Amino acid sequence: MRDQTVLVSGASIAGPALAYWLHRYGFTVTVVERAPALRPGGQAVDFKGRTHLTVLERMGILDDVRARRTGTTDMVFVDAEGRELGVLGGDFTGGDLEILRGDLAEVMYERTANEVEYLFGDTVTALRDTAEGVRVEFENAPPRTFDLVLGADGIHSRVRALAFGPESDYVTHLGHYYCVAGASRWSDAATPRERARGYAHNTPGRLAIDGGSKAQQMYMFAAPELDYSRTDTAAQRAIVERTFADMGWHTPRMLTELAEFDDLFLDSISQVRMDGHYSRGRIALVGDAAYGNTLAGFGTGLAIVGAYVLAGELATADGDHVTAFAAYDRIMRRYAKIAGTSNTGRFLAPKTALGIKARNWFIGSRLFTLMLKYGDNAANDIDLIDYPTLVDAR
Repeated sequence: MRDQTVLVSGASIAGPALAYWLHRYGFTVTVVERAPALRPGGQAVDFKGRTHLTVLERMGILDDVRARRTGTTDMVFVDAEGRELGVLGGDFTGGDLEILRGDLAEVMYERTANEVEYLFGDTVTALRDTAEGVRVEFENAPPRTFDLVLGADGIHSRVRALAFGPESDYVTHLGHYYCVAGASRWSDAATPRERARGYAHNTPGRLAIDGGSKAQQMYMFAAPELDYSRTDTAAQRAIVERTFADMGWHTPRMLTELAEFDDLFLDSISQVRMDGHYSRGRIALVGDAAYGNTLAGFGTGLAIVGAYVLAGELATADGDHVTAFAAYDRIMRRYAKIAGTSNTGRFLAPKTALGIKARNWFIGSRLFTLMLKYGDNAANDIDLIDYPTLVDAR
């Protein structure tokens, strides 16, 4: 049965990882991606512990990822006059191995581009799940039928909305928004591999992170759900400018430079809640589409582990999606619990002055060290089946 056709929606992290494993196991794979090409640069993502590194090693990309790793950066919280209030160590923010999201996507894309069909500049518009396969309609390409459809298209997953129901049924807004601007300028050449320092300033409910003049910026702020288009960069920039207009510190200069960045990205800090059921019929979800928690620190690792498990279960079940999806749901239901343990907005942009003071104390305490240890243990809390060896032995 492993000559099946599979459509993967999304070409960021989980999508190319799925494509790699599925092709290796004998499936015919098509990846559809809304963007016209791979997105360069982007914010840094990281891997933690032996489980994540083992999956990268089994993919054969661990050395490539290490070669393009970023430097470790301590986040220094300062007051309006620049006095140091607390330090969030780079070991927390960067894990064991940190790389720009775009660089990671490029590494994985290069491993699959010659064997996998990529449809850039397109998206899924309709799905009809039948006994014979899933009939898929695209925005641009003609309709096609696939044996399986896998949604790896992020927290705002189109596949999830079409197959499971509206986003409001599965995505919970956690009370904050974040904005990254100028990420494409954060190249490997500009990011030293030695330890560096970045600076951040809080006022109640707001955080601004300054990467230096005309370099990457990041903002975070508390707000109820906002009504804006995720494709309207001007509207997103206006929200940030309005929210941070009176903040002080370096923010006036940052907002002046914000107009120069055309790669601004604003989104809510949200969590996906699927109750441990990531599949329905011939359709399954992986990565942020299934168990996303914005900026929680485990999303990239969950994505590559989830892709590894889903493809491995499909291969060992010889393409029997009912058996494979049930096993995938069971395995990831337990492992993905780690995605529900963090609210980054509340931690980095507390809503009160007392909350900011408590956060600064906490990151220098033994309690914070214990929290880091818990996170490291949770990242490895899975019995990682050696699917490549198991499949090859058959």
